[in-house]
Parts: sequence; C-alpha cells; structure tokens
Amino acid sequence: MATPPPQHGAGPYHPYAPQQGSPHPYGLPPQAVPYGLPPQAVPYGHQPVPQAPYGCRVCGAQPAVRATVRGHQGMLVLMRFLRQEGPFCRDCGLATYRGMSADTLWQGWWGPLSVFITPVTLLMNVGARARFLRLAPPAGAIVRSLDPGRPLWRRPSALAFLVPVVLLAFVPPVLVLLGLAAGEDKPPALITGQCVRNEGDWHDQKLLITDCGSANAQYRATRPADKPGGTCAPRDFLASLEYSPDGESLTCLTPLR
Repeated sequence: MATPPPQHGAGPYHPYAPQQGSPHPYGLPPQAVPYGLPPQAVPYGHQPVPQAPYGCRVCGAQPAVRATVRGHQGMLVLMRFLRQEGPFCRDCGLATYRGMSADTLWQGWWGPLSVFITPVTLLMNVGARARFLRLAPPAGAIVRSLDPGRPLWRRPSALAFLVPVVLLAFVPPVLVLLGLAAGEDKPPALITGQCVRNEGDWHDQKLLITDCGSANAQYRATRPADKPGGTCAPRDFLASLEYSPDGESLTCLTPLR
C-alpha cells in the first residue's frame, strides 16, 4: 500500500510557529512578528511616517519604521563597523540609537582613520533618531519594549568624551584672547630729568628707568631732540621713538659719567 503524502502542517510543529533555538539576536524569530496589526492613530503634533509592513523587530509593536543605527570601534590598527537594522518602534529605536552612539563616543576614536570615521557615524545616526522621534508611542508589543534610558548627552560615556573636547575647543581661543589683551609690554615714556640704564645695544635698546642716585644709572633724559633749541650735545645719545610720549619725538640721553 502506498504511503500517503505528508499533509501540510503535519508534525509536532505548526508551520508558522517559532522554532526553538532561534538565532535571532533579540530572541524573536521573524515569524513571530505580528502581521496585519491595525495602524495606530497618530497623536496630534506627530507627523505620520512610512510604516514597515510588520512591527518592531525587538518587541513587535506598531508603529515601526525602517532605520539603521550604526556604531564604530577603533582599535589602533584594526576597526569594527557595527549596525542594527530596523524596523524599530519609538522606544526600541531610541534605546538602540542611544546605546550604540554612547559606545561609539568613547570606543570610536582609537585609530588614525577612526578619528574621521567616528564623527561621520554619529552624524548618520542623527537621521535615524529623527525618524524614531516622529513615531507615536508603541502599542501591541509581544514582549516588553526596550527602555530608551537617559538622553545621549547625559550618559557618563558621552560626558567623558565631551569634557576633553570642550577643553580643546575653548582653551586655544582663550589663550589667544589673553595674549591679545595683555599685549607686549610697552616701554615707558621718558620724561625730562629721568635716569635710565640701557641693557641692550643702541640698535635694539632696552631702557629701564633707574633712580638717578643709583650706581646703575647711566643716562639722564635731558630734552626732546626735535624741538626748537633741543639739539642734543655731542656726547648725547638718542632714545628710540618707542620711548617718547607721543611716539614721534626723539629724546636726548646725556651720559652721567
């Protein structure tokens, strides 16, 4: 007697039931995602987004949107490119975005090329985040949705990255501003009767005002050289213009001995 052909669906397992030992990373086989869930009402203030044909890959909730969240790890010579593809509901998408971006902030910089790849990866995740934020709250989940947790910039890994970045961004401009504010030490303007000593040469003068009774005093400022009757004596020297009150007149320096 011929053996009858096996009937469709015969056997200990339903043909559409999830199989044991599913390799799905989140514990949900693709077959367990509910199809045909009715569309959820979009609350006021949310823009409708294109919906995936089935629910969130993590919890099965609707509405869900297709998006890819990326991560990067730099390991000096080697590097790793990470990605998680949707569809995601709002909560699971935000949790995935915040977790992978926070890890990238402190793991992604340790390599010559990773320094450039990491900011590109973080910017690409911003688009996925915007799509998640436009979704309505998840409904009809099979398992509990992921907890989005704290915002990205309030996480320790992000703060540990931001502190040196902020310091590197602000310290150079502050140092430049301090240097401009301080400026170079302007030489003192010489007044007739003051005594000075020259610690440089006459091509590069460095005149310091000194007590006329001191043994270090070398010259006395006698008079401006370019005023009427202000011709310097034969043995006098001329102070540079930078030591004049107006920056335009020369002062005679008469040796004290």
